[in-house]
Amino acid sequence: MTVQEDFAKQAQDMFAAAKDAKIPENLQHFAEESVTKTREAFNKFNAAAKDNAKVMEDVVLASTAGNKAIGEKLFQNTVANTESLFDAAQAMAKAKTLPEAAQIQAKFFQQQMTVAGTQTKELFELSTKVAKQTFEMMNQAATKSFDQIKKAS
Repeated sequence: MTVQEDFAKQAQDMFAAAKDAKIPENLQHFAEESVTKTREAFNKFNAAAKDNAKVMEDVVLASTAGNKAIGEKLFQNTVANTESLFDAAQAMAKAKTLPEAAQIQAKFFQQQMTVAGTQTKELFELSTKVAKQTFEMMNQAATKSFDQIKKAS
């Protein structure tokens, strides 16, 4: 008999003996209970993961909306500043004297300094609001996530 035939014979004998072997009830119960508990834990973690994915999507959407608002504000400011510049340039072009043109230019610069201060303050406030909302949502999401993980464990 070759080594391969010997191994095949031993394997057949082992399977024949195992065919009639019974799994103890307590081991069967333990295995079934383990599978059930593992499935329950998986379902809890899966639900938490889905919730967290939704929360992160909400955070990203809110952040995107905030960034869009900031971008729109910057665009509005740019348009307003450019229109003011053209108005000042047109007024300077209509000036009859050099002192009149210089006065228009000085007035424009004074107005723009005031406008720039106001625009900067508004952008800072909007940016702060967006950042605060985003961080609050992220903090709430993290807290909820940790709570769900604790409950699932």
